[in-house]
Amino acid sequence: MLTILIAFVLIGLINLLYYLGFFKFAFARTIQNPTQKNLPVSVIICAKNEAENLRNFLPLILAQDHPNFEVVVINDASIDETLEVMEEFEMMDNRVKIVNVQNNEAFWANKKYALTLGIKKAKKPFLLFTDADCRPETDQWLKEMSEHFEDQKSIVLGYGGYLINTRSLLNKLIRFETLFTAIQYFSYASWGKPYMGVGRNLAYTSEEFYAQNGFATHLHVKSGDDDLFVNRAANKFNTALCISPNGITRSVPKEDLKSWWRQKRRHVSIAGHYRKEHQLMLGLFYLSQLLFWLFFFVLLFSSFWQAALIFLAVRWIVQGTVFYQSGKKFGETDLFWIFPFLELFLIWAQLGIFIANLISKPTHWK
Repeated sequence: MLTILIAFVLIGLINLLYYLGFFKFAFARTIQNPTQKNLPVSVIICAKNEAENLRNFLPLILAQDHPNFEVVVINDASIDETLEVMEEFEMMDNRVKIVNVQNNEAFWANKKYALTLGIKKAKKPFLLFTDADCRPETDQWLKEMSEHFEDQKSIVLGYGGYLINTRSLLNKLIRFETLFTAIQYFSYASWGKPYMGVGRNLAYTSEEFYAQNGFATHLHVKSGDDDLFVNRAANKFNTALCISPNGITRSVPKEDLKSWWRQKRRHVSIAGHYRKEHQLMLGLFYLSQLLFWLFFFVLLFSSFWQAALIFLAVRWIVQGTVFYQSGKKFGETDLFWIFPFLELFLIWAQLGIFIANLISKPTHWK
């Protein structure tokens, strides 16, 4: 049992070092940029069977406080009224540009193919991506994200959260997982090791897209138009972070556990295509979490139970500080009070997803 205690302490220290490293982002100050660049921006939205969401959220995109932007909406072979809704907006506002994608035998159900056509349609050099079911938190979203483009900064990572339903435990789980993921990719980027972004709120230049030959290196992977592109293109010199509360988007969350499970299976499957150093970095963090809890429950029923509880208390203090400070940045502070439960559920859910993906691969993006 002493051997297990030593292993528990070593694993716990590794896990704590990660969380202490997250302090750099958690305590980072939001810098308000006084300049008004008003860069020419193309907002790009790829939609598949999203007629209702486009009706609800596209007006909020068009109402952004920015003098120089267009909205490229891509109909990715929808079978509902998505194209008709796009055409209605196009008639009302000349900033709306439509790309209508038909099913192509070589690229069937491949979002990257549709996005590539949309990017080629875009007339502005700065590209801002979001989803059809996303709404900007404020009318300053476009301005906040685009202000972070500078001479060397060609990629901007933003926070894409989910709409809040305080009465739903599933909603809290979804938002916690999203916040937890954001803490990691914002923190690693602040260390100079950016590895992913989310397509709900991501920006890069068209020049960067073409310099990377678009999605060519991972076009065969059905998902990952956002994180795999960032994983290939981002580095410590060209990547900026937008952590302003005005630069947030929020999406419609899944309403049942099964739908969320399918969505997370697709997301997790992409991690196997990350750069090896990123796989190692993320894998070690997850393994340290999993082993920490496994050893903790073993020690809890041993003579070392007091030492295990003390270490857990220290870990919770550090974790709680990270979650609370990060949650304040993104309006997710209500998750702080139940983070131990949410973390435990998420760790075991991720293990189940990993096993499920070994048995069978996830399908198309929609």
